[in-house]
Amino acid sequence: MYNGLLHAHSGLRWVVLVLLVAAIIHAFSKRDIGLNNKNRKLALFAMISVHVQLLIGLVLYFISDKVQFSGDAMGNTLTRFYTVEHLVGMLLAIAVITIGHSKGKKTESFKPIALYYSIGLVLILVSIPWPFRNLGAGLF
Repeated sequence: MYNGLLHAHSGLRWVVLVLLVAAIIHAFSKRDIGLNNKNRKLALFAMISVHVQLLIGLVLYFISDKVQFSGDAMGNTLTRFYTVEHLVGMLLAIAVITIGHSKGKKTESFKPIALYYSIGLVLILVSIPWPFRNLGAGLF
């Protein structure tokens, strides 16, 4: 079960990134939403994919051997990243994206979606355990 969830979490990262980039490009290219809900679907799908990643990630957080709650966890770079840095960075990104989606619906403008989703994307990119960071993760 752990390996399946880990591969799903790692693979769905690409879906999340593509949807976020597409939603940001779409938001920057639009002037206003108007009454057409079809214009907001891409942003909605991006937000849903981020929340699905959150659910899978939370399950992994509590069953992973990379996460430790002992006093030695902060001394080890790998353990600290997965126990604190990855979790906090991703939670902040998800909160920012959710706020942006909500503000975009209330103001009927794509500006909050473009701004908040861009900030969320940067937070996600910083918090991903990329292979060049030597954190024991691959591209998939």
